[in-house]
Amino acid sequence: MVASDFLGDPDIRRWLRGVEPAWTLLTIDSLRALRDEPTAEHAAIRIAADLSADEVSGSAVARNALILLNHAAERDGLALTATGNLSRAVVAEMRELVDWPAYDQAVALQFDKVVNEPDFAPLYIVRNLAQAGGLVRRQRGKLLATRLGKSMLDDTRQGSLLANLFHVAFWHIDHSYFGRGLFGSWPQNHVGVVLWSLSVSANNWQASEKLTRLCSIPEPAMLKETWDRSHFVVEARILRPLLWFGLLEHRAEQEPESRLIERHFYRKARLFDRLLLFDVEIDRPARTSH
Repeated sequence: MVASDFLGDPDIRRWLRGVEPAWTLLTIDSLRALRDEPTAEHAAIRIAADLSADEVSGSAVARNALILLNHAAERDGLALTATGNLSRAVVAEMRELVDWPAYDQAVALQFDKVVNEPDFAPLYIVRNLAQAGGLVRRQRGKLLATRLGKSMLDDTRQGSLLANLFHVAFWHIDHSYFGRGLFGSWPQNHVGVVLWSLSVSANNWQASEKLTRLCSIPEPAMLKETWDRSHFVVEARILRPLLWFGLLEHRAEQEPESRLIERHFYRKARLFDRLLLFDVEIDRPARTSH
């Protein structure tokens, strides 16, 4: 068990509310290894690149990336605006094709007289991920599918698509935007630890507040705030993106005392353990739920 001195801090004990973090099961070497970006040399986390077409289709990110790639390849590129976003005509067409978990398009866009790409979050997220992953590129006013991107349209290559996009999303794209800039890069700065902790903690439905305490490593500065917003940040930067990738399932329950407040619960989807493999050591047997 690691970090006994760290967890002895009174502020951290108050924040934990009696929850024992899953990562305390790890040896100190494994805890450190999970903080490294997955590479051939740092293999504490391995991202599977041999998924079947059915498994790939279970991810909204991958599904919609294939739609984007197919359109870009078939039409010799998609029109861009002067600011580098997809044109309104392309956005209008993609709105009819893109599906996204826990996203009500009519509600999200009800106050928009015109819809630009950044207004339509699912498309904006997928396009940026595909671009960061080298699947598309901007050239002469168009968004073009690259050679790598076109290869992903082949059924024999699609198995690696999700690995490409997942690696880019969690280790190369800053998620601070999703948490309204709160707490800097936390908890993405130790996302490997969070992912492993979810692998042993989220077999059953868990509230986002509890998963935050089970899976993230708190930072002293954030414990001084009057209102605890940590679970909002973890949900925005980790849990919801994992839902988009198809690795988590989600349900919401209305608070009995309020018609306006909902509690959000998450558990692992089958794709979680298929995509992510961990090579770590623990000091004592990991429990399957907390």
